[in-house]
Amino acid sequence: MDASMEETEELVGMGLRVSVSPVQTAFYVILVMLGILGNATVVGVIGESVLKDPGGGRNSDIIIMNMALSNLLVSVLRNTLLVISDLGLELYSSKEWCQFLMGIWVWLRSVNVWSTLFLSAFHLQTLRRVAPSMGTIHGPRGPPKTLLLGLGLIWIVNFIYSIPAHIFSTSGNENSTETLMLVSSTTRPLLGCVWNFPTSYSGLAYATTSMVIHETIPIILMAFTNLGSLYTLYAHGRMRSSGQDAPTIKRVPAERRAAKVILALIMLFIASWGTSIISVNYFNYNRGSSAEFLLVIARFANIIFIAMSPVVLAVGHRRLRSVIKSVLAH
Repeated sequence: MDASMEETEELVGMGLRVSVSPVQTAFYVILVMLGILGNATVVGVIGESVLKDPGGGRNSDIIIMNMALSNLLVSVLRNTLLVISDLGLELYSSKEWCQFLMGIWVWLRSVNVWSTLFLSAFHLQTLRRVAPSMGTIHGPRGPPKTLLLGLGLIWIVNFIYSIPAHIFSTSGNENSTETLMLVSSTTRPLLGCVWNFPTSYSGLAYATTSMVIHETIPIILMAFTNLGSLYTLYAHGRMRSSGQDAPTIKRVPAERRAAKVILALIMLFIASWGTSIISVNYFNYNRGSSAEFLLVIARFANIIFIAMSPVVLAVGHRRLRSVIKSVLAH
């Protein structure tokens, strides 16, 4: 028994349990349901148009569908479990299931952030393109191989990144709490699964590496691509108002309209993800009296983008908007 207690004390990943009020729980349930229904609608509507298009669909639609799919999988495989836990049903997994689930959660959240960055970078490139693409000139030829390769690399590389989440996690018990958290994984114990790094230093090393490479860099790149898109739109607006030739506006009007939707999406993502990064890393490195409050903020920041991104898309995406109007009308 002494050996068991000693082993439990050495687990890196226990120390604080954040309580949630009934109002917070109800609000979180609403956001999770909105995320599931909204992203399922996006995947279904845009996915159908991509499959029916003989050319394989517009590139932006393929990227949006990929992002919505990652949002949907996060909602179904993680956020619904959080809702079940909030409603009072205590579930605990074996060590093997915890390793599998923690790996899946980190993988999907990682894909989510890089898919959003991919969408931002793609539309910056589209806005800066002076000449129409080859598909515009010669007719639809299907999505380019580079696009599919880029999306495939996002899923494969982030799967490799999630391997430590599979290795360094274990099953706790009803008293398990967190002392180390990652934005891409968890802000509190779920199904009894907690981090179990060999030492606190190795745990902080992984958290720091994750924060710099996987969490901070994408946010910085998104900020730059957003600023670049805003500047490009401003420059095109000046060219059109002065009567100069602006090929991107004249030849790719749909992409220009879509870029405005993407700008709104990326700003929403930066706000939610950035808030979560600040809150979680304050907890990891500083603690203090505001740690618990910041973890509640981080929890909602993690779900805001997933829940609200379909709403932003519905405002700006013509086909999605028409389908939703048709459903509401009937």
